[in-house]
Amino acid sequence: MERLAGRIILLWGWRRSLVAFFAGALTVLGQAPYDFFAACFISFPLLVWLLDGATGEASGSLLRRLRPAFAVGWWFGFGYFLAGLWWIGSALLVEADDFAWALPFAVVGIPFALAFFYGFATVVARLLWSSDIGRIAALAFGFALAEWLRGFLFTGFPWNAIGYAAMPVPLLMQSVSVTGMIGMNALAVFLFALPALLAARRHLRLGATLFVVLAAAHVGFGYVRLTAPEKPATRSLDVRIVQPAVDLSEKWDASVRDRIFATLLGLSAKAPDPGHEKPQLILWPETSVPFLFTERPDALTALGDMLGDGQMLIAGVVREEGGSAASADSRYYNSVVAINDKGEIADAVDKVHLVPFGEYLPFADLLARFGIEQLVAGPLTFTAGNERHAITLPGGIRALPFICYEVIFPDLVAVDATSSQLIVNVTNDAWFGDTPGPYQHFRQAQIRAVENGLPLLRAANNGISAVVDSRGRVVDALAIDARGAIDVKVPVSAQTVISSSQRRINGMLVMLLFALVGGLLNVRQKLRVN
Repeated sequence: MERLAGRIILLWGWRRSLVAFFAGALTVLGQAPYDFFAACFISFPLLVWLLDGATGEASGSLLRRLRPAFAVGWWFGFGYFLAGLWWIGSALLVEADDFAWALPFAVVGIPFALAFFYGFATVVARLLWSSDIGRIAALAFGFALAEWLRGFLFTGFPWNAIGYAAMPVPLLMQSVSVTGMIGMNALAVFLFALPALLAARRHLRLGATLFVVLAAAHVGFGYVRLTAPEKPATRSLDVRIVQPAVDLSEKWDASVRDRIFATLLGLSAKAPDPGHEKPQLILWPETSVPFLFTERPDALTALGDMLGDGQMLIAGVVREEGGSAASADSRYYNSVVAINDKGEIADAVDKVHLVPFGEYLPFADLLARFGIEQLVAGPLTFTAGNERHAITLPGGIRALPFICYEVIFPDLVAVDATSSQLIVNVTNDAWFGDTPGPYQHFRQAQIRAVENGLPLLRAANNGISAVVDSRGRVVDALAIDARGAIDVKVPVSAQTVISSSQRRINGMLVMLLFALVGGLLNVRQKLRVN
């Protein structure tokens, strides 16, 4: 191990960049759908050793001294995001004649930009670097800080945060209900990087002890929470989730809209599965209705005829305000609407956090001069909603809806259990086919259920549609590209371990603890040298 570490430390130039790139790419194996988190126990020690050797000129400016550390982190991040997000390009091939030109910008450009966060992480770590376990703590702090910033800077894109690699199964998901993703990112990097101590042997016994204690606490807490008696449900809801598996090439084709709508109606109206009651709530995916209700008021009549007494439909739709479809003043929203048994729209919630370049064009006036338009969201540019509120379901149960990738933002899905008893996520991952993308998206939605201690109802056009309980266990699901519906009785009782604000504080404390340890050991080493 010492010989390997020595060879990695002494790498220079393109060889060091290449090893960093492949170490980052290897880390992706820890994410869904692979869930091989053992790969991270190789990639992060490699990163530590690369940073051990990433020293700039001692007489140079601070920028010159930190440049090698930034380069190592950037190449690690570029490999990680390129291997983990290549599937984004699939969305551009749905309408290849119009958007294939943008493929390199999406597949390479997005990882290129996101890699700067990991370059920042290694610079922060290098500022607190030492020759012992302190550098492991410094790296944990650097990555936790970078992942936190990635959640909101430049609209935010916290996809595949490192902490998810430590939570492949419900047993290993429960800790996030206490630490949040901020704490999980820090703890995951710390544990993944600890094997780097095997090379120099310094603090090896301390590192081994911390590894055993933290890993045992992570597994033990998961076991206790999963085996603890469930809080008795005060109410329950019979739910049907519909997955129509509509081909995106037909999504906005006027000639097949009636067929798509008829498929949704047929799946919604079929007899309940054996052992299940007639559903009180029917859930359709994002933008499932293939037309505007303002253009087709007869569709609401058909829905009213389909819905029985006391039933409600929540459907993803495109909602129009401000005029007719032909009006330049019209505004369009990516929304969910609640339709009652009379065929009336009882409530609507608009998507607040839109996808840049997919649902709206940042700096539209400037980019339009270069002929750049939004890329994947269909024929319309959307307007962001102003606020989100819970929808009241049959039986007085309140559900908070999140549309598509809104569910990947922990702070956005910080649900107050006193005001909402369910999380609803509607999406259309068909843009990305049977690639890692839909599996990664589902995993992040699954973690939101555990964080908030609330059941998750998820409807996706082509999968993965599922019901997830408050502890992250999949009750029932439909696979990618399957067409059908699932019926589930969902018990409702708030299971939140701690409040979302306390969870955020806990995560920050974990992150700052690593910063303190890294800083103190860095200062001690400098004093010892002096």
